[in-house]
Amino acid sequence: MRKTGLFLAAAALCFSGCDAQSQGKLGDILGQVATGATGTPTSLEISNGLKQALEIGTSAGADRLSAKDGFFGNMAVKILFPTEAQKVEKTLRSVGLNSLADNVILSLNRAAEDAAKEAKPIFVNAIKQMTIADATNILLGNKDAATQYFKRVTTAQLMEKFSPVIANSLSKVGATRYWSDAAAAYNKLPLVKPVNTNLTQYVAEKAIDGMFLQVAQEELKIRDNISARSTTLLQKVFGYADKKK
Repeated sequence: MRKTGLFLAAAALCFSGCDAQSQGKLGDILGQVATGATGTPTSLEISNGLKQALEIGTSAGADRLSAKDGFFGNMAVKILFPTEAQKVEKTLRSVGLNSLADNVILSLNRAAEDAAKEAKPIFVNAIKQMTIADATNILLGNKDAATQYFKRVTTAQLMEKFSPVIANSLSKVGATRYWSDAAAAYNKLPLVKPVNTNLTQYVAEKAIDGMFLQVAQEELKIRDNISARSTTLLQKVFGYADKKK
């Protein structure tokens, strides 16, 4: 560090008093020094940098969605009645059972918020399994390349791991009971076709979709917003990616 300081001091003196040729040579040296500090990252740096970015993104997404109203208060990810059961909601409301329909929607989202607390280690583990080649392709790929990678290689695993968490969460917040009451009330109405939705699978899918949406937003933020690159490694790796655009 002391040698670097002396070198920069000498450089300043030279630029103020050296001839043009000497200044030019010194400028080339300074350029090489700067490039060495922030230039082309190694494959390992790319891998570590991308994984660091994804851990930041998934952690932020999980924290945001696991907070109260993380799902319920966010229309982009709010979970409503399943498509095949929207007629249930409409019918319940038409016969004055608004509170029952509201309880179903609130409980579905509370279950998703509860499950989001368990999502972080699952995503982190998936990130750790990513190869250097995967990381390089993602870094230099489309702006949602990391999110698409997650969807492609982890959705089935996430669903498998999410399902018991979601089932427990649905039971804990009363969603299963509310849904059973709503479905039973609907199925008792004359001339309706009974519904039998797998609530655990539905909420798990929606919770995972919500996580992917948050990860995509964080990924885009780090790719496009320089101030979001919170570490030296992120600055170097994504700065390199900027030059490759």
